[in-house]
Amino acid sequence: MVSAQNLLERLYPGRRAALKRQILLDALDCFLEQGIETTSIEMIRAKSESSVGAIYHHFKNKEGIVAALFFSALDDQTALRDEYLKQSKTLKDVVEALIYSYVDWVSEQPEFAKFLITARFNIIEGEEQQQLTQKNKSRNQKIVSLISNFEEFKAFSLIPHELLLSLVIGSTESYCRAWLSQRVKADPKDYREILAKAAWNSLQDLRLEH
Repeated sequence: MVSAQNLLERLYPGRRAALKRQILLDALDCFLEQGIETTSIEMIRAKSESSVGAIYHHFKNKEGIVAALFFSALDDQTALRDEYLKQSKTLKDVVEALIYSYVDWVSEQPEFAKFLITARFNIIEGEEQQQLTQKNKSRNQKIVSLISNFEEFKAFSLIPHELLLSLVIGSTESYCRAWLSQRVKADPKDYREILAKAAWNSLQDLRLEH
């Protein structure tokens, strides 16, 4: 859980946030071990050796802890993706940046990556649904805005934007999920170049002929 601890320290730095980080880290452990529905506030309190009052001071309820962990993971993943995208000079670079950042983040943050998958239903069904929808919309708009600056993007102009992103990231997401559930053994990082090449090649067949 060292990588998860590092993520929380990036997002909640300083000594004053130490208890909040500890509660989140122990809650993450409980959620992954026991399941979100099974985990109680009392179980989180016992593991973090804090008080129920302290937990409610930082988070309104269990759903608040789930949301804090979920959006912390999402924000950290976004930060890494943005960092990779900054270096893109061509459309192919953008595709590689999307794949590399996704693979590298999952490889570095397996606990949070698993949690993103398991907690998504809770977020969709909860009060934070609109926040998730807005974040996804903002992400998609940012990526499409970036790639539409490239002249070569015109060759893919007939592909709906939401489909385009799925085509690019689909195989990578599928392999990462298989790795997280231990259905495959090799770290996704071992295949990042192959996955990026496959993503780029899959788009070539969809080019408009001029």
